[in-house]
Amino acid sequence: MHVVVIYRRRLREMPHVWWARPTWEIIGGMSKCSPFAEKAGMRKVAEQQVVESVSVVAKALSDLGFDLQLLGSECYVTSKLANLTAQQLEKLKEAFGKCVHPRFKKEFVSSRHQPFGKTADYIKNMKSANLRKIAKLIRIVSMINQNKVYLFWQKVRS
Repeated sequence: MHVVVIYRRRLREMPHVWWARPTWEIIGGMSKCSPFAEKAGMRKVAEQQVVESVSVVAKALSDLGFDLQLLGSECYVTSKLANLTAQQLEKLKEAFGKCVHPRFKKEFVSSRHQPFGKTADYIKNMKSANLRKIAKLIRIVSMINQNKVYLFWQKVRS
């Protein structure tokens, strides 16, 4: 319901742009396509699978008692991190240190000239990361760990 209201508002603001565009693309998270998109004639172009190195981190989180479906919740993640022992926290940092995904490295950028940072800086900063930074990385894991479906629509020329 909320999404439909946003779409309607955007349509009122830019009606000339909406109908003038010959193509549209959307991304459906967690392998779920919108039935509205399918009824509108959108077709599946590609599906992005889960990154293997990130799934190793997700498995480590699961082993520590995290519910993988709730990793996107900041409140849930911070409460679970607060209950971890120092040894469990080190195990989690070690799992993140082994997974050198560009999106994780971006969180520890020290120079604006290197948007995704250096691997050595990431590993060094990961060892001394605080709970807030680890919570943010865990939320990124939840985003990357989703299958994404890319849908494409093209206006029928009359």
